[in-house]
Amino acid sequence: MKDGNFLKEKNARSLWHPMAHPAEMQKTPPTIVTGARGVRISDVDGHEVIDAVGGLWNVNLGFSCQPVKDAIAAQLDRLPYYSTFRGTTNDCVIELSELLRDFFAPDGLTRAFYTSGGSDSVETALRLARQYHKIRGEGARTKFLSLKKGYHGTHFGGASVNGNANFRTMYEPLMPGCFHIPAPYTYRNPFNETDPERLAQLCLQAMEDEIAFQGAGTIAAMIMEPVLGAGGVIPPHASFMPGVRDLCDRHGILLIADEVITAFGRTGSWTGSRHWGVQPDFACTAKAITNGYFPFGAVMIADKVVSVFEGDTSGKAAIGHGYTYSGHPVGAAAAIACLAETERLDVATNAGARGAELFEGLKALHAKYEAIGDVRGGEGLMCALELVSDRAAKTPIDKPTIGRVQEVAYAEGAMVRVSGNNVILSPPLILTAEDVQGILRALDAGFAAVA
Repeated sequence: MKDGNFLKEKNARSLWHPMAHPAEMQKTPPTIVTGARGVRISDVDGHEVIDAVGGLWNVNLGFSCQPVKDAIAAQLDRLPYYSTFRGTTNDCVIELSELLRDFFAPDGLTRAFYTSGGSDSVETALRLARQYHKIRGEGARTKFLSLKKGYHGTHFGGASVNGNANFRTMYEPLMPGCFHIPAPYTYRNPFNETDPERLAQLCLQAMEDEIAFQGAGTIAAMIMEPVLGAGGVIPPHASFMPGVRDLCDRHGILLIADEVITAFGRTGSWTGSRHWGVQPDFACTAKAITNGYFPFGAVMIADKVVSVFEGDTSGKAAIGHGYTYSGHPVGAAAAIACLAETERLDVATNAGARGAELFEGLKALHAKYEAIGDVRGGEGLMCALELVSDRAAKTPIDKPTIGRVQEVAYAEGAMVRVSGNNVILSPPLILTAEDVQGILRALDAGFAAVA
């Protein structure tokens, strides 16, 4: 590895970073992470902190999961690549498919289609949803519904159903036929409703109104995150996702659960859909499926969809979609090892316990600092603080101030993520109670610095 001086001199000079202005990265170079162990990362200067971002929602088992590393190394030595396109496959992906079938059985999902990541998984589910209706003779069902504030990746399909203008405006026109429903976001919503249960019903009514306006026979699917993640960690009322499932069933619309963040234990349940007692028609997964150690994803598919595809005799069910790295044997080997460790460590239970501690600590900071307008979480290890300059008016805080909170928190021992006026926390699911307190102390110092 090049020395620290070289890395600092060249930082952000020769690459563009995702989700960032290139000139800003040159002006204020990003932190150079050079090492990691357990739930901690270290930078080019040797400063070590708790990674309260969990990589990017994906390093659920931390940075030292040796069984996954060993599985990757062994597979690279035995079979580093082979295609799963028609006519060939590999042993690892067959084994993984059986394991995933068992894991997702409570969600009613029995088949897997493999991808290279979350955006790919969303794109796959959108395509297969349209194809499902065409096979059934309902080719007019091409439209998609989704939630405002929802995030579904960055492909043109995913960007089209995204509910945040930041990921849309500069790339429009996007895919036509995508319509957005108000999110059950208690702190800010068009109904000025603060009761979560009442808000859930108002959002469901808005969805039903949109279905009536568009015509149910024109809508292919509704896509949603069980808990909205990148949009600011917005947990819905427990009645919301079951209500969405009911509306979809009544109108012949498929339900796509974007589980890229929520699957494999993050919510304190093994999947976000299971957390709310819902069985989707598709579940998009990635991130924690390999603990972030290899780019890999899977779309899990329900029997209702399976029977239509596998029972087709017209030829319409031939899947004209796939990726060079679909079912990559190294990714499959990593996922097999990762799934075994995920279950052995029972990370869902730990996420529930540590998440409750973190949420309570954040509520205490809310009571202490006026800059914190809202605290969201309570569903496993995913929390957010929404920062304001005026609590009564809910005026979003300015960028330099929230940047200072992040900077001081990092100096005091925790890497946190800033998105808009939100501080988002998604630490590894192997976090300890002591680690939770370390994150809270670092945030306390950050808010004290701007108080």
